[in-house]
Amino acid sequence: MLVPAGVAAGHPATADVGLRLLRMGGTAADAGVAATLAACVAETIFTGLGGGGFATYYEASTGQVTCLDFFVAMPGLDGDRKAEPMTPIAVRFGEVPLPYEIGGASVAVPGLPAGCGEIHSRWGALPWADVVAPAAELARTGTAMPFAHAVTLPSLIEAMLPGQGGPAYAPGGNLLQGGDRLFHAGLADALDILAEDGPGTCYTGKLGAAVVESVRADGGALGPLDLSAYQVLERAVTTAELAGRTVLGRADLNRTVQTLRGLPPDLAAMPRPERAVVLADALDVRGPDDRLGDTTNVTAVDGAGNACVITTTLGLGSGVWLPGLGVHLNSMLGEGELYSGELAPGERLASMMCPLVVLDPGGALRLAIGSAGASRIRSALLRTLVGVLVDGLDTPDAVRAPRLHPVDDVVHVEPHFPVPEEMALAEAGYTVNRWPHRSHYFGGVSAIGTTGASGDPRRGGAARLL
Repeated sequence: MLVPAGVAAGHPATADVGLRLLRMGGTAADAGVAATLAACVAETIFTGLGGGGFATYYEASTGQVTCLDFFVAMPGLDGDRKAEPMTPIAVRFGEVPLPYEIGGASVAVPGLPAGCGEIHSRWGALPWADVVAPAAELARTGTAMPFAHAVTLPSLIEAMLPGQGGPAYAPGGNLLQGGDRLFHAGLADALDILAEDGPGTCYTGKLGAAVVESVRADGGALGPLDLSAYQVLERAVTTAELAGRTVLGRADLNRTVQTLRGLPPDLAAMPRPERAVVLADALDVRGPDDRLGDTTNVTAVDGAGNACVITTTLGLGSGVWLPGLGVHLNSMLGEGELYSGELAPGERLASMMCPLVVLDPGGALRLAIGSAGASRIRSALLRTLVGVLVDGLDTPDAVRAPRLHPVDDVVHVEPHFPVPEEMALAEAGYTVNRWPHRSHYFGGVSAIGTTGASGDPRRGGAARLL
C-alpha cells in the first residue's frame, strides 16, 4: 500500500494551506513549508517566525532520508555588549507555578525562516513567493482559535500578553476562547516581506534588522553577526527496527530512536498488560518533567511519495515583538534545561523534537510522523508507532489511542487507558495517575501512513488528504 498524499498538522487552517500547495502541484517540501508558515499565523502560542525547529525529509526517488537542524543558536558572536538579566515570570502548569524567564536576554538566534528556506531550496518545486503567500493571506484575516489551544492560553499569559500579545490574545481585556478569532496586526506585512525578499531578510535584511533592534532595546545582546552567521545544519540519521520496519530520525535530547532500538524484539507477542510495563520501563523519565510542550508539528506527503516532517517551537515567547510586524520572538534561553553550562556563541541549544519517517524493508515509505509535547514527544511517538506497526491500527486510531507517560515512579495515563494495563503497572511498582480528561499534556502527533492520516485531537489538529 502507498502512503496517501496529504497534510496532517496542529490546526485545521495549517493543514488546509498544506493541502492547497499539494493541489497547486507542490512537493511535500512545498506543502510542509507552507503549512509551517501557516502555523506561524494560526498556532502562535506554539510557534512563530521567531522560533526554530527540525525537519526530516524522505526523497522517494532515491530512498534518501535527511535530517535538518534549524533550531535556535546561542547569541554573542558580536561581543559588543552583555545581556541584562532576564525577567522572571511564573507559568502555571496545572496548579503548579513554574519558574521561567523572558525578555530580550531570553531570545536565541531564530532558525525557522532559514530552515523553511533550506527545505524549499532543496526539495521544493513552486516559487518561494507562492509557498509563502497562503500564510500571508491567512494573516490578513486571522484564524479561529481551537478549543484545545484556548485551554492552554491561561497558563501562558505572563509570557504571551506583554507588548503586542495583549491585543492579539486578550482583545478588549478578555482572553480568547475556543472559536474566537486570533489576529496579529502586522504579521501579514512581515510575511509579505519574507515572500518578496526571501528567508535572508530575517538574517541580513529588513526583518533581521528589526530583530536586532527589538532584542537590544529590551536588554538582549543578540546582534547582526549572530544572524548573518546562522546556518542550517544537516544532522546524522539514526535508525531503529520496529516490527520489521525501519524508523529514521535524528538523535534528540529525549533519546527517542535509541529508546525504540532498546525495545524487546518479542514486543508484538507480549500480552498488552506486560507490554505496558515494558513501555513504561523503556521511557523511564527521571527528574523534573514540567515543560509545557510548546511545540507543533506538520507532516506532508506528496503524490510522488516524498515525505516532509517539520517540528517547530517558539518557547513560551519572550514578550519581545517586532514593532508593527506581529512577530513574537522566542524565549529559548529562558528554558534553562535546554542547555547545561556555558554554550559558546553560535552553538545550538538541545531539543527533544524528533520528526520521523518509517520505511518498509524494501525502502518504501510506510509512515511519516512527528509530535509536539516536549518530553512527552517520545512517549506520544512510541505509543503511536507501536499502535500502527505492532498492533496494526489505522493511523487515526493509533493517534487517538490512550497514552501513558512515566515520570520517576508515577505513570500518567489518559482517561480510557485499559484497566488491565493500569493494574499491571501498579503491580510492577508504579503509581498510576489516571487523568480525568484527555489533555494536551500527552503530546500532539501529526501522522500520515498507509492506513490514513491524523492531526492529534488533543491539540485541535487536523488532517487533509489530496
